[in-house]
Amino acid sequence: MERLGRSFAFLWSSTGASNLADGVLKIGAPLLAVTMTRSPTLVSLVGAATTLPWLLLALHAGAVADRADRRWIMVVANLVRAALLAAVTVLAVLGALNLWLLLAAVLLAGVCEVFADLSAQSVLPMTVPEGELTRANGRVSTAQLIGNDFVGAPVAGLLVVALPAAVFGSPALLYGAAGLLLLGMRGTYRLPGPSARRPMRADIAEALRYLWGHRILRSLAVTAGLLNLANAGYFAVFVLWAVGDGSRIGLEPGEYGLMTTAFAVGAVFGSLLAGRAAALFGELGTLVGNWLLVSLLLLVPVLAPSPWTLYPVAVLWGLLGAAGNVLLISTRQRLIPAELLGRVNSAYRLIGMGGMPLGAALGGVVAELAGLTAALVGATGVCLVAVGLVWRALSDQFSGPLTSEPTLSDISRSR
Repeated sequence: MERLGRSFAFLWSSTGASNLADGVLKIGAPLLAVTMTRSPTLVSLVGAATTLPWLLLALHAGAVADRADRRWIMVVANLVRAALLAAVTVLAVLGALNLWLLLAAVLLAGVCEVFADLSAQSVLPMTVPEGELTRANGRVSTAQLIGNDFVGAPVAGLLVVALPAAVFGSPALLYGAAGLLLLGMRGTYRLPGPSARRPMRADIAEALRYLWGHRILRSLAVTAGLLNLANAGYFAVFVLWAVGDGSRIGLEPGEYGLMTTAFAVGAVFGSLLAGRAAALFGELGTLVGNWLLVSLLLLVPVLAPSPWTLYPVAVLWGLLGAAGNVLLISTRQRLIPAELLGRVNSAYRLIGMGGMPLGAALGGVVAELAGLTAALVGATGVCLVAVGLVWRALSDQFSGPLTSEPTLSDISRSR
């Protein structure tokens, strides 16, 4: 940690706190929704509300990140969602919480998340030396996974049963702490440049042109979008497959939280081993291989619905997914110019995550009309098609096997 600097230590600590809050909210909100309704469509709306802000606001949040001080954007976003969830906690204590208020709280917290997360990815290259970027991303990814899944998920499962209001109260405290920790970072995190800038729409258009003109980034973004759309549909209704007396797996809420803990165990190792895997198999081979294996593993809980198969599969989901995520983020940060990083990151994540609310809603509708099995198997099929498409696209772009790393000249030609 010393080599990464004092400012990174505060950023890393804030990341851990905010992602612990994310983990409690991410698992706690759907579990609370299940206690209010067993309708797949209504439960899937929680997942849709979580990701809808990425579709609506990602481009504007990226433009703001390239114009304003990125650290202060994160501070304000964390403090706003802390205040919001504190108010929802009061409503829960008074017994006034219902499904629609829950959805509104998740949606507004998601708005703050878009601004905070895009600024966080853009501020990291300004915080650590370029040679430490992959290492720093691995540390950040580990903190995110431990907070989201290893600790936050099981805590959420216990809180839903023991103290439902704390599903919102504990994230409120953690987001507040995350915002205050960022004040310990030294310096300014605003890009240098003239005070007079072009209209925001011109900045956004420039980022979209850059992303679409870069064949590597474009291919990865489109594939990530299809995978995230399908996974959103899968996991929006998976809670009904896994939790409750009428489910196929029959987990209690606390046991469902342990599933995401198993995911986090694998993800921690995946984050730390990503660089070694890329060195052995090449970046493209590692990414495509991860996506293929994760997609195939989605079938296991459907074909063998048992806790004994679910928990090992969750470990592998985490390991493979985290390794790919670290490589993707580091690649984007290296390929995108600093002055475009916030905007192109936002355009990438709009494509990559913008389909998630649609996927979550579709998962609920398909499950309502054709059953949970059809929704889960159909989502897996979309994932496998997406992996096949990126495999073909990357094979066409680079001569030689996919396991070879693209050279600088390859990257230059692909723009």
